[in-house]
Amino acid sequence: MTGVILCGGQSARMGTDKGLLSLQDRTWAQTAMEKMIGLALPVVFSVNEQQFNNYAAIFPVNQLIKDNPVLDTRGPLRGVLSIHLQYPAEDLFVLACDMPLMETAVLKQLQAQFEKHAADAYVFTNDEAFEPLCAIYTAKGLSRILELQKNKQLLKHSMKYVLEQLHPVSIALTMDQKKYFRNFNAHAELNGL
Repeated sequence: MTGVILCGGQSARMGTDKGLLSLQDRTWAQTAMEKMIGLALPVVFSVNEQQFNNYAAIFPVNQLIKDNPVLDTRGPLRGVLSIHLQYPAEDLFVLACDMPLMETAVLKQLQAQFEKHAADAYVFTNDEAFEPLCAIYTAKGLSRILELQKNKQLLKHSMKYVLEQLHPVSIALTMDQKKYFRNFNAHAELNGL
């Protein structure tokens, strides 16, 4: 399994690259990487073409995977499928960089489900809605999504829709775990961090 930090968003509402924002002398991308390293996983970063040089100044180039221009998708799905194309046999543990409050213990809970159950994906639910940007997507499941995309049968590009096309194992978040899934999209939301 490979850990994937999703950094390739446009960060339009934030006005600056969220993965490069700092929290306690670390970028959000570095913070997310440290959580993944706590799972003993190798880590790669999903970035877009415009971000590549900024991330290459911080991380080794071999850890950076640019969005594949052949993919007719957008958003996080484009990043996930780009990494799947690069590592087609690898299951991917995906974590968005804009969840800086995430804890390794929560990620380990998902990893434990992966080790216990056979499924296409493993994901938390928050009030019965998927949390798709902190999830494990198997190589088998991603191959199916790639086939749907190639055959123009993937009707939506949202990660929640992708999970609806797969057979996931889901874990309901407890009330005290919900704070770890808070993502930040605007400067006003950063107060108290």
